[in-house]
Amino acid sequence: MGAVYSQLSITERRRIERWRHAKVSVNEMARVLGRCRSTIFRELRRNHFSDPCMPKCDGYYGAAAQLVAAGRRARQRKLIKYPGLTKRVVERLKNGWTPEQIGNRMIYDCVAIRVCQETIYRYVYSKEGQEKELWWYLPRHRKNRIPRRARKRQKPKFDRDVSILFRPPLGTSLRDTLPGSG
Repeated sequence: MGAVYSQLSITERRRIERWRHAKVSVNEMARVLGRCRSTIFRELRRNHFSDPCMPKCDGYYGAAAQLVAAGRRARQRKLIKYPGLTKRVVERLKNGWTPEQIGNRMIYDCVAIRVCQETIYRYVYSKEGQEKELWWYLPRHRKNRIPRRARKRQKPKFDRDVSILFRPPLGTSLRDTLPGSG
């Protein structure tokens, strides 16, 4: 797997703003920030401030870019974008359904707008979900999510030394299948 991508921070955006006004090249900005140059180009293109009423104020501003980027991330989340979907998911959580059951039931019912379990977990642990205390309705009632990389590896359910071909059929004990036990 590749490296984990992190969003640009407000300090990085302010540095880009200062460098942009000082006419520093994008390659140099990317090298100093330790980012790919396409990330800087994308940032400058997406978050360029332009207002027809104030033509002299066009340009890139770090604080404005941070607000625009935060708004874009919030808009793209389905459970914030569609309140009806949010209401349906929260009702099912409160009725004892797990996020896995909710997501799979939406697939089974062929719902037009549906969410997967990861989207539900992200919403539950987001600022909006924490305000509603939705974590309480999850099976383990954890207030904070355990980071994905920190989860412990589960033990295998079956011993690897015993192949499925040599396991006894259901309803019989291991003693009945051993030679000389008849």
